[in-house]
Amino acid sequence: MTLADGFWHQIFSFDDYGALLALVRNSLVVGAALGLIGGLCGVFVIMRDLPFAVHGVSELSFAGASAALLLGANVVVGSIAGSLVAAGTIGVLGVRARDRNSVIGIIMPFGLGLGVLFLALYKGRAANKFGLLTGQIVAVDTPQMSWLLGTCAVVLVALAAIWRPLAFASADPDVAEARGVPVRALSIVFMIVLGLSVAASVQIVGALLVLTLVVTPAAAAARVTASPVLLPLLSVVFAVASIEGGILLALGSSIPISPYVTTISFTIYLACRLAGAYRTRRWGARKAVPRPV
Repeated sequence: MTLADGFWHQIFSFDDYGALLALVRNSLVVGAALGLIGGLCGVFVIMRDLPFAVHGVSELSFAGASAALLLGANVVVGSIAGSLVAAGTIGVLGVRARDRNSVIGIIMPFGLGLGVLFLALYKGRAANKFGLLTGQIVAVDTPQMSWLLGTCAVVLVALAAIWRPLAFASADPDVAEARGVPVRALSIVFMIVLGLSVAASVQIVGALLVLTLVVTPAAAAARVTASPVLLPLLSVVFAVASIEGGILLALGSSIPISPYVTTISFTIYLACRLAGAYRTRRWGARKAVPRPV
């Protein structure tokens, strides 16, 4: 076997693939649920210009999960607790964009520093440490799956309850506030919902690359449509395709799941960006053609 063959075999290995597939059954179920909530939340993340906030929340989620790992507690609960602290802080203190970015810039290094400290003190398996940063696909047991699916259900119910006023407040906050929409309260509620989504996503794709599940699919969908129906639908489809495809490709290889998910997600974004640019040029050319009098 040549060096190149060994390299590709390490990245794409389908030996005993059928037997290995049973090991990620829980991850596939959770992945579909995470793609659903990530795609839906991502629509509002793009509309409200909150990608930086997603990264800030993920750092505190990482710190909470690391603390739970150190203390022998439920990692999902720790991740959720860290996310809620970050989301609540950003939602309350960061009403204006300038204030919000300042708060996030303070929270991010603090959360990352705490997480690194807790992992340094943890004396257990190194794979558990690495998984919090880059994701893992075979460590989702049944109790953890129940927690994650329960979190996803809460997010879906909350989004269904606030979807219309939140869309109005995100598109035109000044007009929405003049019409009596509780813009500030909706902002805080959405940040909490986003925190739950990020906490759940960290368990699969890791804290460092959670943006690829919550931001990139919605950004890709926004490149090809502005429809209030198609935008969330395509965002969900792209998110589910990224995480499920990443799980299936990572299965059996020695590479963590994150590079696969990010590559699929970025490829979808690039294709959508090219399609959007082509459509724009074509529409511009059509408008430039003189019409007969």
